[in-house]
Amino acid sequence: AFDFIVDKVNKSIHKDMKSDNAASIGVLDIFGFETFKSNNFEQLCINYTNEALQQQFNKYVFKLEQLEYEREGILWKYISFPDNQDVLDLIDMKHTGMLAILDEQCIIPQSTDEKFTRYLYGHAGLHKRFSASSQQRVRHRFSIEHYAGNVEYNTKDWLEKNKDQLP
Repeated sequence: AFDFIVDKVNKSIHKDMKSDNAASIGVLDIFGFETFKSNNFEQLCINYTNEALQQQFNKYVFKLEQLEYEREGILWKYISFPDNQDVLDLIDMKHTGMLAILDEQCIIPQSTDEKFTRYLYGHAGLHKRFSASSQQRVRHRFSIEHYAGNVEYNTKDWLEKNKDQLP
């Protein structure tokens, strides 16, 4: 349905869609958590962003609001909610997070995706949200339990994609 709408709007904006400077639109569902048959570096980045957005939502809708109720002495029933800070730490913690490990491996001249993945298993293997079965390890894969569900990732081409420079 979205593709149909976007296509119709794009056709109405500009008749010559082949032109390099033709106007167009796209739709991004920032709260749209997705998992596919094969999830790579790009999907980890998208899911990480969704984790960060979920954390902000929790902070402002639940944490801070409930603190305000306490300060004002308002009677209310505590609302429990999942805290996903541990997933964010798994991915982005300085020096020990997945992205820091990936950056480190990108500057090592002889590093490969396989070496990165083995290094990742060693550093993240004990994290409660990270798992890698023996079958996954053979295929250079791992899983993260995100707030919206478990996702298996494939580390093929992660070093190359992380090194990709913007023009």
